Amino acid sequence: MKVVILISGRGSNMQALLEAGLPVEFACVISNKAEAKGLEIAAAHGVPTRVMSHRDYPDRATFDTALAAEIDRHAPDLVILAGFMRVLSAAFVLHYERRLINIHPALLPAFPGLDTHARALAAGVRLHGCTVHFVTQEVDSGPILAQAAVPVLPEDTQESLGMRVLHQEHLLFPMAIRWLAEGRASLGEHGRVIYSGLSCRSDSALSSPME
Repeated sequence: MKVVILISGRGSNMQALLEAGLPVEFACVISNKAEAKGLEIAAAHGVPTRVMSHRDYPDRATFDTALAAEIDRHAPDLVILAGFMRVLSAAFVLHYERRLINIHPALLPAFPGLDTHARALAAGVRLHGCTVHFVTQEVDSGPILAQAAVPVLPEDTQESLGMRVLHQEHLLFPMAIRWLAEGRASLGEHGRVIYSGLSCRSDSALSSPME
């Protein structure tokens, strides 16, 4: 399986993927920001990198068209959003339908969008977490591939809660991509994820099927 990763910043989730020993080929890491620290990490792992600044294009549609052309040059089986801080156009999402994967720092469908940790604390929820999902045209609403939950503690701040969620992201994201690469998870015809050879475990923070 050939993979292209899109980033915008530090690239910690990308790094977790690169260091997980996944049975995939990382064809390229593309950032829309030249200063993204993740570019250095990708290069250190021997993965080709490319910068495509959205500021060089007159509008979202033009940028997305150029970005898709660069991605398609690598003919990937999967396009992974690992902290790519851009809302993608409907045409872009449709072009990569069933091949576009994102990780979101909340237990979707709760708290789509930004500022998820602050919103979770303000809502008084007792569980928070992260979600790996297929991307659809509606933001943060695609079929859920895997989720991990953490407790919200009375003394939590946005920072402390965010760090515990991020730790789970670094475990969950590689696991979910491995399922896809090994054919143990796939998107069914009716938009539901189908699992093969996976079972649920209640002794883990991970709340979706486990190996």
